[in-house]
Amino acid sequence: MAKHVLRLTAVVYILFLLVLPVGLIIWRTFGDGLGPFVEALTSPSAVHAFKVTITVAAWAVVANTVFGVGAALLLVRHEFPGKRLLGAFIDLPMAVSPVVVGLALILVYGRFSPAGGLLESWGIQVIFSTPGMVLATVFVALPLVVRAIVPVLEELGDEQEQAAHTLGASRLQSFVRITLPGIRWALGYGVVLCLARSLGEYGAVAVVSGRLVDQTQTLTLFVEERFQNFDQPAAFAAATALALIAVVTLLLTKLLRPKDLSDGN
Repeated sequence: MAKHVLRLTAVVYILFLLVLPVGLIIWRTFGDGLGPFVEALTSPSAVHAFKVTITVAAWAVVANTVFGVGAALLLVRHEFPGKRLLGAFIDLPMAVSPVVVGLALILVYGRFSPAGGLLESWGIQVIFSTPGMVLATVFVALPLVVRAIVPVLEELGDEQEQAAHTLGASRLQSFVRITLPGIRWALGYGVVLCLARSLGEYGAVAVVSGRLVDQTQTLTLFVEERFQNFDQPAAFAAATALALIAVVTLLLTKLLRPKDLSDGN
């Protein structure tokens, strides 16, 4: 009896929290056919929002992938003072509100701050432009690649790497031929999670972007702006596109995660 009650509770919870809201958005999107959906997503503003979103997400994924692999190797393969503190700092974005992150970036890189003013004098605008949006996205997605790789590295150990070094292999050779193949599934899993987080980021990006239409507007900001301006077809179409991206991301994580959790090979 208790098992059936728990199942029913879980189903009802998911139904009202996830299935009904998303289903309603999809129904409203395709209520008048496929034409309005295609028309809304091919408008100049929507296309520009897609381009900005992809640009920001791509830079964030590249930066977090490079940092994630390096930080994971540092945390697992080396002992040094402040190791636990570094791990805590890496996990910090999971505890800090994205809005706070955006505000902090404005204080550091804003036009009237020392660092921001210096960069502006060199012709580099960070806040209310793509670099600031990339920084905000990198911060909020920072732990994902690291935390996906660390358990697999710990399970792999470093015996094979030590043997390769004994036989004359350089650190780069041992990484490319031994470590990277061993963590490839974990790395792919982390990259997919980082990409999903980057594509759907709203809070920090909304603060540092200025929400400038056709300039610094990502797809999530486009949804809000269109909905507030009573252009519901465009808002629902963009929201459906984000939901479809989320479904694809979920499928990819399901494909990658079992191999990651089994043996890392």
